[in-house]
Amino acid sequence: MTNKKEPEVQKLNAQWSIENPFLFCAHHQDAYPKGNSEMGPAVPLSGRNPGSDFSGKDGFSMYHGDKVPGFPAHPHRGFETVTIVLNGLIDHFDSKGNEGRYGNGDVQWLTAGAGCQHNEMFPLVNDDKENPLELFQIWLNLPAKDKFVKPDYKMLWAEDIPVIQLTDANKKRSTVRLIAGTFRQHESLKPCPDSYANNENNHVGIFLIQMEPLATITLPAVSETLTRNLYYYRGEDQIQIDDLKIGSSNRIKLGGNTDTIITNGKKESFIIVLEGEPIQEPIVQYGPFVMNTENEIRQAMNDYQNTAFGGWPWSRPDQVHERKVGRFARYADGRTEKR
Repeated sequence: MTNKKEPEVQKLNAQWSIENPFLFCAHHQDAYPKGNSEMGPAVPLSGRNPGSDFSGKDGFSMYHGDKVPGFPAHPHRGFETVTIVLNGLIDHFDSKGNEGRYGNGDVQWLTAGAGCQHNEMFPLVNDDKENPLELFQIWLNLPAKDKFVKPDYKMLWAEDIPVIQLTDANKKRSTVRLIAGTFRQHESLKPCPDSYANNENNHVGIFLIQMEPLATITLPAVSETLTRNLYYYRGEDQIQIDDLKIGSSNRIKLGGNTDTIITNGKKESFIIVLEGEPIQEPIVQYGPFVMNTENEIRQAMNDYQNTAFGGWPWSRPDQVHERKVGRFARYADGRTEKR
């Protein structure tokens, strides 16, 4: 007989609680104003801390950008980043020579592996209207055997990402955007080849659920060892799991060994699900480096100081593309994708 795990509910703070094999999840939502000639905010930036502004003042942050909001060149080793952009645009450059612009439903998958630098800038391309931005960035761990794989970068374009429409017995609809894994026999696009998510036995699932009022959806059982977390990040009513009613801005930790039935309240609700088999290895993290031992962390710091993980081939750490450039990816091997 399978023992059903009772849901555990925790309020979402600025730093979301996360569970192995995931390391981090950030939800950025910024009401950026019109852009100026440099694609930064066309408003005064007084009252902010230049280069480190997480204030949310007037509805937006500059993060580590001085002129253009975003995250200038910074290193990673030993894990993967998955960046899901719901609204707005991101400019990408990295130390391996890849570059691109993506957004409005696109997902970028970066397996940092042995080490790379990249930037993530948020160019305010509209100078005649506002530039709202909403995204998730998720960090997915790598096992020891893959922490030194060759860094890799891949775009999952919005037009190609599976979108599953489910209608319940009461003809209420839920929509699932399948970023990683499988759901109801639907398969996601493939991530980078050396990704932890590329092995189906790891059961990595990343998906966004949008529920109509009063809709019901079932998350199927996967395994006894699966970690499954729902983040009810937006909604004006409650969802119900078993007999538990849960308001928005909450994390719900669930077992992965039984079906989970979610019933929505009287308003539209938005959920992101992160699930997977935990990596049963020690985790030692120091900022952007995630390894298995303290010695490996020290080695990562030394390697970055000595090699800069290949250096930075771009003219600025906060490099951006021209205003009128559309969505595209240009890979270090010369391949180009345009959308």
